[in-house]
Amino acid sequence: MTTYTAFTTLADRDAAEALSELVEELDPAPYGVGVFEIEDGSERWEVGAYFLEAPDEVALLLLAAAHGAQPFVVSELPEIDWVAHVRRELAPVVAGRFFVYGSHDADKVPAEAIPLRIDAAMAFGTGHHGTTLGCLTALDRLERAGLRAHNVVDIGCGTAVLAMAAAKLWPERMLASDIDPVAVETAAANCAGNGLGDRVICLEAAGFEHPEIKSAAPFDLIFANILKAPLIGLAPDMGRYCAESGHVILSGILHEQADEVIAAYQAQGFTLVSRDEFGDWTTLVLQRKQ
Repeated sequence: MTTYTAFTTLADRDAAEALSELVEELDPAPYGVGVFEIEDGSERWEVGAYFLEAPDEVALLLLAAAHGAQPFVVSELPEIDWVAHVRRELAPVVAGRFFVYGSHDADKVPAEAIPLRIDAAMAFGTGHHGTTLGCLTALDRLERAGLRAHNVVDIGCGTAVLAMAAAKLWPERMLASDIDPVAVETAAANCAGNGLGDRVICLEAAGFEHPEIKSAAPFDLIFANILKAPLIGLAPDMGRYCAESGHVILSGILHEQADEVIAAYQAQGFTLVSRDEFGDWTTLVLQRKQ
């Protein structure tokens, strides 16, 4: 059966969400609609819809124009299991001692590696993106240098790969949160699949705004692999909830954005420990002063 996708982009989140709600009311109705921030530093938003039959392209055109969006691009999709296809195409990733792989590559895990099984799904963080790779590499380096984190939280966790990596290094309970309920569900499934379901607690939350996160603070180590704007917005909370001498590992930052993020965290009492580049992306490690 042929199915269809329709995508557009626009500059305003509220307008994107309003547009997505109207797309849901079209006839024929879409099977699913999503709103996503585009991870290229442009601060633009994407609205995407999946249809089981051909959508009304005139209605889509009018809706896009009314919300200041680019015209929808409508595409036909052949009958392919795309998640299974992506799983087959994704090769394992090595980041320090961590070996991130899909279940189809279970026979390739080196005996000396720290394994993290992540299958392609509707959440960010399979280890292939430069931001995730940078965070895992930074974590490996910190632990090798003697870091012993007793209290860890992963903010904007996606697949929870970073929280799981920390749980593979240290025995304490970890927290992982995401604003997207689909990501939280995916994260919990990944943790269970890696034997960490009782040690990585996955929560739906915006930033630190969850009672369990606030009550667990201060944290020795905080991950935030998101984007520049929310990272800067979270800087005061990072200063509030990070323990003295604690570390934060930040990514989702384009190279030209790094200085602005560093300045925001220095204003909250952090000092720069390391700055690494993977592809187009920068990963920062900062430490809160005593």
